Amino acid sequence: MSAPELAGWTHVYSGKVRDLYVPADLSAPGADERVLVVASDRISAFDHVLSSEIPDKGRILTQLSLWWFEQLKVPNHVISADEGVPAEVVGRAMICKKLQMYPVECIARGYLTGTGLAEYRQSQTVCDVPLPAGLVDGSRLEPAIFTPSAKAEVGEHDENINYEAVVKLVGAGTAETLRSLTLDIYTAAEAIARNRGIILADTKVEFGLDPATGEVTLGDEVLTPDSSRFWDAALYSPGQAQPSFDKQYVRDWLTSPESGWDKASDTPPPALPADVVERTRARYVEAYERLTGRTFA
Repeated sequence: MSAPELAGWTHVYSGKVRDLYVPADLSAPGADERVLVVASDRISAFDHVLSSEIPDKGRILTQLSLWWFEQLKVPNHVISADEGVPAEVVGRAMICKKLQMYPVECIARGYLTGTGLAEYRQSQTVCDVPLPAGLVDGSRLEPAIFTPSAKAEVGEHDENINYEAVVKLVGAGTAETLRSLTLDIYTAAEAIARNRGIILADTKVEFGLDPATGEVTLGDEVLTPDSSRFWDAALYSPGQAQPSFDKQYVRDWLTSPESGWDKASDTPPPALPADVVERTRARYVEAYERLTGRTFA
């Protein structure tokens, strides 16, 4: 689905999920300092944007991000989620400060799984951070570790990098700020989620420099099922893959014989069956409601 035309705003970029706009009248006061971020219902898997959409996904991601921004004591990019937002995208859009984004995906891992587990099995490290022997899928990491990656273009894989590479990209002082803020956010969010019966296994955050204040500022989305791995604490069992509040149904179906899709091929994935779409939506809604204590309407 293409980005909608919005009166007063000019579309400038589309990512896997979000569409970005700048004010149509850039001569207006402060126009060059603002950007409109609209979360669509698109869903991606295995570096493909699927033809199927998940109803309400964009609203859930936006509302959950806004809730987390309120919980965290970190400067963030949100200016408004209502005043000035075009009526047709209210609920799924935010007017934000235009930041000078750092070219680093800042990832905190409190549990070993995914690509981190794969690297650990080869070298007993994750992003060159040494870890104890004997860890299994789902093992808790205490303390949590900073495992950055370099941003890739849409359709390409992000590349895991070590801390020294971050220093080369942004400088020693900024690298330490990014690492410290990322781990602080993870630690605070992990405690909040755990009190609600959810384990925050890992999360990805992005930062930019706010030209107006000179502060390193939290941008993009934060602590959503698209950017984080949430597990049900009641079902947590190390040594195996954990049920998660994200695209699990989508990934499982795409890699099943039923889909008929070869993940290693260059062909785009097929459309999702209605039951996979509905189950995926239900997991996003459940994550939102359990974390915030609010009913998603």
